[in-house]
Amino acid sequence: MTATLKAIHPLGFHWQTQDPFLFCAHHQDAYPEGKPDLSPVSGLSGRQIGQDFSGKDGWSMYHGSKVPGFPAHPHKGFETVTIVEKGLVDHSDSLGAAGRFGNGDVQWMTAGRGVMHSEMFPLLEEKKKNELHLFQIWLNLPQAKKQVPAHFKMMWKEDIPVTTLSDADGKQSQFKLIAGDLGELQALEAAPDSYAAKPENEVAIWLINAEAGAVFTLPAVGEGTNRSLFFYAGDRIEIAGTPVSAKHSVDLEGQSSISVKNGAKPGHFLYLQGKPIREKVVQHGPFVMNSNQEIQDAVYEFQRTQFGGWPWSSHEHTHPRERGRFAIHADGREEIK
Repeated sequence: MTATLKAIHPLGFHWQTQDPFLFCAHHQDAYPEGKPDLSPVSGLSGRQIGQDFSGKDGWSMYHGSKVPGFPAHPHKGFETVTIVEKGLVDHSDSLGAAGRFGNGDVQWMTAGRGVMHSEMFPLLEEKKKNELHLFQIWLNLPQAKKQVPAHFKMMWKEDIPVTTLSDADGKQSQFKLIAGDLGELQALEAAPDSYAAKPENEVAIWLINAEAGAVFTLPAVGEGTNRSLFFYAGDRIEIAGTPVSAKHSVDLEGQSSISVKNGAKPGHFLYLQGKPIREKVVQHGPFVMNSNQEIQDAVYEFQRTQFGGWPWSSHEHTHPRERGRFAIHADGREEIK
């Protein structure tokens, strides 16, 4: 079946996705220089602290009161894949795990039966801007996996497969594989209980950077597999004979491979692919279950247990300035990069 376009959507802050994905949040902030306490040197005047999504001066504090980011909050019943292309993220969670990652790293977290974590954006540079660019993808879990133990896996930039392909005119496109295979190149293993851990689910998460005028191909997929291409920076592309401008996503229909011709500027894309789970989705904020009763149970459980409690001194916990990239897992295993 020839691949065609099913739908085109404008891109905002939360990007519309297809099953098995729930949505993608795109953060791109030009933070100023940081102070010794990792907060913005410019101060916070004029911002609605605790709920700042304003984009004032090119950046937001989000829910942070001093350091930008997302203080302790719960998740249950799905997975987050956090791709940090620029900047650093300080992770702390209710299992006692922690880490600092970014500048090309990816964290894959299966929330499963429940975890509370914080994601803060420390402004470590005092003499230059602190740019942040990240994608956080919410990937659903099937009902059979919604009660698995919470777990996170680090995918360090040094280990993530990247390949560069050339078209007939020698124009190049770079593919960074967070999940899924491209030809003989295989992504790192997903978290063990992830929906992406089974190859038959055909989950793919790729970042694609194309030179001006380059043509690249999205490969064929199995019957029923959903595919979406998010064109977040550039000018125009042509796909299935249709011109599409930047800051739009394209949902594809059909199984066959499809070529994308980039326009006159470098193009930057996120590609998501996967077999749909085809189960009822009931979402209440950070809880994603299959029924209203399960949502009520999840809220009650969190109120009762806080998913293990919060072992850190602050809900906006940040790590010492001098720490580099690292991860400490709930079992005590430590990774230092």
